[in-house]
Amino acid sequence: MPRLAQSLTLLIIVLTIAGCDTAYMAAMEKMGYAKRDILSDRVKSARDAQEDAKKEIQTTLEQFGKVVAYEGGDLEATYKKLSGELETSEDSAKAVRKRISDVESVADALFSEWERELGQYSSADLRRKSQAKLTQTKSRYKDMLAAMKRAEQRIEPVLKPLRDQVLYLKHNLNARALSAIKGELVKVDAQVDQLVKDMNRSIAEADKFIQSMEKESD
Repeated sequence: MPRLAQSLTLLIIVLTIAGCDTAYMAAMEKMGYAKRDILSDRVKSARDAQEDAKKEIQTTLEQFGKVVAYEGGDLEATYKKLSGELETSEDSAKAVRKRISDVESVADALFSEWERELGQYSSADLRRKSQAKLTQTKSRYKDMLAAMKRAEQRIEPVLKPLRDQVLYLKHNLNARALSAIKGELVKVDAQVDQLVKDMNRSIAEADKFIQSMEKESD
C-alpha cells in the first residue's frame, strides 16, 4: 500500500508539473508570445546553462588539482572546500537537465499544435509549404536536442569519480588520501576534455537553431 501511495504521489507531481507548463504556455500566448518564441527562449536558457556547467566543472577540476597538492594545512578545511566545489558543479548539472526538459516540453507542444493545424488549411499549396517548414524545423531541433543530451550524458561520468573522491577524503583525512585522489584526477581530466568538446558542439547547435528560428520570424 505505501508503494502504491508513493507511485500515485509521483504521478500527481508529474501531472501537476506538466499542467503548470501547459498553463504557462497558454498564458504567454495570450500575452502575444507564440510557442516558437518560448522554444527559442528556452533553447537560449539551455545553452547558457551548458556554458555555465562547462565552466564550473572545469573550475572544479582545477580546484581539485590545486587542493590535493598537499603541503600541510587543515585537512578538514580541504575536505570542505572540495565538497563545496562539487556541490556547485552538481547544481550546474541539475540546471542543465532542467533546461533540456523545459525545451522538450515546449517543443512537443509546438510540433503537436503545428501538426494539428496543417489540417485547417484550405489551400493545398500553403499546407505543403507549412509541412515542409515543420519537417525542416523538426530536423534541426532533433539534431540540436541530440547534441544537448549527448553533452548532458557526459556530465555524470565526470561527477561520479569526483563524488567518490570527496567521500573517500571525508573518511580518510590524511596526506595519503590526498595523494590517492591526485592519481585519480588524471583519469577525470580526460573525461572533462571530452565533456568540454561535446558541450561546445551542443552550444554551437543551439546557436544555429536559435538563429534559424529568429530568421524565420523576421
